[in-house]
Amino acid sequence: MEIHRVLIAVVLSLVVLVIWNVLFPPAPPQQRAPESQEQVQEMPSTADEYRPDSAAPQDFVPPEFPEFEAIEGKQITVQTPLFEATFNSSGGVLEHFVLRQFRQSIEPDAPYIDLITPRSLMRGPMGVSWNRVPTWIEGEWTFDGEDLFLGDSDEKSLTFTGRIGGVNIIRTYTFRGDSYEIQEELEIVNSTEAQVAGEISNILATPAFSGDRYNPTRVAYFDQSGLSHEKDKQLREGFVHQNGLKWSAIGNHYFLLAFVPHNDRETVLRAELENEIYRIAVSETLYIEPGMVRSMANTYYIGPKDRDYLIDAPAELHRAIYYGWFNVIAKPLIISLNFFHSHTGNYGVAILLLTLVIKIIFWPLAQKSYKSMNQLKKLQPMMAKIREKYKDDRQKMNEEMMRLYKTYKVNPAGGCLPILVQIPVFIALYQGLMGAVELRHATFIEYLPFTDIVWLADLSARDPFYITPLVMGATMFLQQKMAPPPGDPLQAKIMLFLPLVFIFIFITFPSGLVLYWLANNVLSIGQQWWVLRSAGNKPLVKADGKDEPEEVKEVKEVEKSKPTKPSGSAKQGKKRKRK
Repeated sequence: MEIHRVLIAVVLSLVVLVIWNVLFPPAPPQQRAPESQEQVQEMPSTADEYRPDSAAPQDFVPPEFPEFEAIEGKQITVQTPLFEATFNSSGGVLEHFVLRQFRQSIEPDAPYIDLITPRSLMRGPMGVSWNRVPTWIEGEWTFDGEDLFLGDSDEKSLTFTGRIGGVNIIRTYTFRGDSYEIQEELEIVNSTEAQVAGEISNILATPAFSGDRYNPTRVAYFDQSGLSHEKDKQLREGFVHQNGLKWSAIGNHYFLLAFVPHNDRETVLRAELENEIYRIAVSETLYIEPGMVRSMANTYYIGPKDRDYLIDAPAELHRAIYYGWFNVIAKPLIISLNFFHSHTGNYGVAILLLTLVIKIIFWPLAQKSYKSMNQLKKLQPMMAKIREKYKDDRQKMNEEMMRLYKTYKVNPAGGCLPILVQIPVFIALYQGLMGAVELRHATFIEYLPFTDIVWLADLSARDPFYITPLVMGATMFLQQKMAPPPGDPLQAKIMLFLPLVFIFIFITFPSGLVLYWLANNVLSIGQQWWVLRSAGNKPLVKADGKDEPEEVKEVKEVEKSKPTKPSGSAKQGKKRKRK
């Protein structure tokens, strides 16, 4: 009987729960926790008029914006010391974004860089879509304001108001005169008598910034796993990412268009490359009760990849400055470069000083390398004798070579290992100079000496007369002549062509990179010459207890049999006898 009573009680409880859920269905869960700043809020001041009575939904009156009157789209201009932006009042879409600190070329009257082109307008840069419908095309919009002009310390705002698909959209942009950031307060208001579910998307779009293969345009995003870049092939197929997205962007080495959602919202990134237009859309799904509003804060950054402006941007946006595999080394090197520039006012001189500092840091390692190379050079006659004697017995040849190295305490890899340690620094500086916006249109020697011909007026462009690549190749050839020749004749011939290969590679590189490599070669030649001069004709020191190979003794006997040059005093004595 007790079991029957329990069963009856359970069945009755389920019946009551089912009937209750039918009569009073629960509201769908909100995306964010109640303590989040994005939680659904009541409309300010008049929210009570908009909130329907849950017990009497038939009395609901849809909310309306006071004096909402749709108008034709018109251009609104915002001018700051850093940029001039043009928006369309229909949706707040960006039509132009002109960087007032960056020109398209080094000509004094060259037009400024515009990061938004007519080709990208149909993709809706800085527009929003509702349920994948472009609000700037399908929605109705109104605007009540005027053009803005900001000084360095000014802060001003624009507000665009629209409606589409039963929701009202309020977009408020805030600008500062000393920043490339645009703050957005986005409000979505449910003006219907039923719950609204929809997807809101913030959009950025632009064509490739340049056709330079050394400076490609990429879509980047930053999440809990760090920074990632997507290749064009993936973008053409359509790319989607949604795990812990912090920001997403379109950029190249020099410029960036980025969108940053605040408060760690659950967003989805969709990126594509279509008709050579890069487009990103960051979306999230909203559930809004009748008469309620969902508020969201976002940041747009449109401008140069300049650490001074990005360091204070939200969500670690400064991580967009990325120099490749050795990024952790390249960043402090570029910071040092900017330090030298702040004292010299010339980035070419700053590159020379930075190269000198790096050379001083690695001086001890390079010193060991050049000393080892000098020792190998002195062993060349003995090594040639061993190769000739055992040319048909590779194993015996290697054994005798190793015995020779041990006899004179020479490490055959001693000339390479110190250089290998420096390679990551060289590559990091190479990548840093390649991707530093600071070098764009930076001048070293503006005119060829004693002429009015423009020369190294842009360190981010190639040398127009190929002077620096050719001189760099000559320094490489001189370095090879100072180093011991390879034992293999074929390898020696290949090494002779290496400077030509480097000239061919570097001839199209930015002149700032070539200047760094040239300066490093000149300093290396100077150090190598100093080592050779210090060593002079000092004989090799034989290790204690080590027997010299027979081939070494033969070489020494030949050297002894050679007539020695008379000294200066001996020559003077002979002259006296003749007199």
